[in-house]
Amino acid sequence: MTDDKTTHFGYEQVRVEDKADKVAGVFHSVAAKYDLMNDLMSAGIHRIWKKFTIELSGVRKGNAVLDIAGGTGDLTAKFAQLVGPEGKVVLADINDSMLKVGRDKLIDKGISGNVEYLQTDAQYLPFPDNTFDCITIAFGLRNVTDKDTALQSMHRVLKPGGRLLVLEFSKPQNTLLEKAYDIYSFSVLPMMGKLVTNDSDSYRYLAESIRMHPDQETLKSMMETVGFSQTKYYNLTGGIVALHKGIKS
Repeated sequence: MTDDKTTHFGYEQVRVEDKADKVAGVFHSVAAKYDLMNDLMSAGIHRIWKKFTIELSGVRKGNAVLDIAGGTGDLTAKFAQLVGPEGKVVLADINDSMLKVGRDKLIDKGISGNVEYLQTDAQYLPFPDNTFDCITIAFGLRNVTDKDTALQSMHRVLKPGGRLLVLEFSKPQNTLLEKAYDIYSFSVLPMMGKLVTNDSDSYRYLAESIRMHPDQETLKSMMETVGFSQTKYYNLTGGIVALHKGIKS
């Protein structure tokens, strides 16, 4: 447990007001090679996890979609195709370095007309109530300082009947898999980060932040507490990753 003035940054205790800056430092450091590291770290499987998220989103033509912690724009690119010119996708990220990489990547792909970019904090989304048909946050919730506040903010800006999808690292469901995953996370990942980005500390933090993130049932309960209904989760790759889905009644 932490008191009201501190929170966790990986395994380290930091002042609440300092966490966002520390997280920002991590992603400023890794932004340029974020996509490459994602492919290396997951052996490309992150693309399958994201494809499953898209399939469960129910996004269709004319929808308004908010992709929080959208980073380099993998989900946004697909959503932009699904909503068409009459729809809208907002790629939001608290980190300007990640946002710039995402914007450049999408423009290079010829995706621009129905995508907006916004640097913002998931805890304090600057949109009116009932704005979006769907919100996604992929591999970003664990970095948020106050997850309950962020979930409340997402619930507020969703339209009634709108869907929230949270794709995030979670708790492996098999003891042997969990042990192997720990070895990989705390030995291989930092080494890979050092070789590819010359930054082992950021990837050590990422491994620690995954362990500090709520498990599947806890996150499901948190979503229900702020008002989401029909909440369920899907374990992917043995629970290394879980996709949570909730509906705003």
